[in-house]
Order: sequence, then structure tokens, then C-alpha cells
Amino acid sequence: MLLLKKKRYQEQLLDRTENQISNLERMVQDIEFTQIEMKVIEGLKIGNECLNKMHQVMSIEEVERIIGETQDAVEYQRQIDEILAGSLTEEDEDAILEELNAITQEQMELPEVPSEPLPEKTPEASPVKNRPKPELVAAS
Repeated sequence: MLLLKKKRYQEQLLDRTENQISNLERMVQDIEFTQIEMKVIEGLKIGNECLNKMHQVMSIEEVERIIGETQDAVEYQRQIDEILAGSLTEEDEDAILEELNAITQEQMELPEVPSEPLPEKTPEASPVKNRPKPELVAAS
């Protein structure tokens, strides 16, 4: 009977210990979660301070001005691209063809070509050795 009471007491003691361990584990998890929450809140606080500083440095009018300038620059670049890539008018093409004809019709002074036949050369041992040509490899 005494052994049964002792056994029962130890079982109850074991149950209480397990409950306490479970409570301690839950408390550790809660503390860890709270620490993470604190880090998140600190990060939000720093981010908010940075945003406030940026708002002080840049006004809405300045941002709108920058956006407008950027849009103007993009439109200007688009116009330049259209001009460069655009088709030529018939007048432009005619002017280009006339200039090409003028260039090709000009008398070009070329050097005199010798009229005597070239001497035949006998193959001699040349001091320069023929090197094998390197292989070309396609870039990938």
C-alpha cells in the first residue's frame, strides 16, 4: 500500500514536472517570438524615419518636375530615333543618287601598271616558317 502511494506520488510529481517543462518551452517560444516582433518593429521604425527624411529632402513638386523632365527626354529621344530610322523622301533619295553618280563618274588617277611580264620565281627555302592557322571558334 505504501509502495502504491509512493508510486502514485511520483507519477503526480512526474506529471507536474512535465507540465512545468511544457510551460517553460511555451514561455521560451513566446520570448523568442516577442524578440522577433521587437526587431520587426525596430526595422519599421527605422524605415519610417528614413521615409520621413526622404520626404523632407524631396517635395512632391520636385518629383513631378523630375518625372516631367524624364518624359520630355524620352519623347525627344523617340523623335530622334524616328528621324534616324525614318524613310527618306524622294528628294533626299534623288540627291543621294546624284552624289553617288558624281563620285563614280569622277576620273580617278590610278598608278601606272607595268607592261613587262613578271619574272618567274623559283621556290626557295624561305627563312619564315609557315605557321598553322588558328581555328576560329564561334562565340557563344
